[in-house]
Amino acid sequence: MSRRRSQFFGGNRQVAPRSNKNSKPASSGNDEIIDISHVTEQAHDFYAKHQKTILGILFGVVLLVGGYVSYKFLYIAPKEKSAIEAMYQAENMFAKDSFAAALTNPGGGFDGFEAIIDNYSGTQTANTAKYYAGICNLNMGKFQEAIDYLEDYDACDDITPAMKFGALGDAYSETGDLEKAEKLYEKASSATKSEFLTPLYLNKLALLNFKNGKNEEALKHFQRIKDEFPLSTEARDAEKFVIRLGK
Repeated sequence: MSRRRSQFFGGNRQVAPRSNKNSKPASSGNDEIIDISHVTEQAHDFYAKHQKTILGILFGVVLLVGGYVSYKFLYIAPKEKSAIEAMYQAENMFAKDSFAAALTNPGGGFDGFEAIIDNYSGTQTANTAKYYAGICNLNMGKFQEAIDYLEDYDACDDITPAMKFGALGDAYSETGDLEKAEKLYEKASSATKSEFLTPLYLNKLALLNFKNGKNEEALKHFQRIKDEFPLSTEARDAEKFVIRLGK
């Protein structure tokens, strides 16, 4: 999986926090540069391993919620079915990192995510398309558009809220609003207890805390990774920070 496509999962594109004139400087004991690119590369490897799991989560949400809606409101069943069929090509282009095409013109006469959102309003498939559209814009560097789509996405299950908040954290981090990004990573890390999502967002939160000189908060989050997710990709680096910040 490429670095760009991994951003679909909310948090694997390299988003090293930018300098911010309002950010607190790190203490004198923290003068070593944080190798954030190394951390995000670890996240990339992690999500490459779990790609099928995450894709299954979103596809399952479409089918399960769509099935419930179809059962309760029979009139929407054909619309939901058509929406699922219409989104196939857009998802295919997304998987190939063709984000602009996935948004507007995936080819073969199929709708892009933007058209699916407009043409199939009210379906769970259109709702899921908002998440796709947000991640497409995030990868294209259109951060405000990404924020708009992601905030409009209704994460209605146990897993996707974390993915939504994590992707929003990445988008706000790219705009330089690190305080907002911190809050969103905190939401992402507490939205679910996932062996692969929770430590990922705890790590991003802790790194931003550390960057902004909030060492006590950073230590708390690194310690949680070490204690609760010892087998995670992030645990090794978390242990190093615990030793460093605990002195």
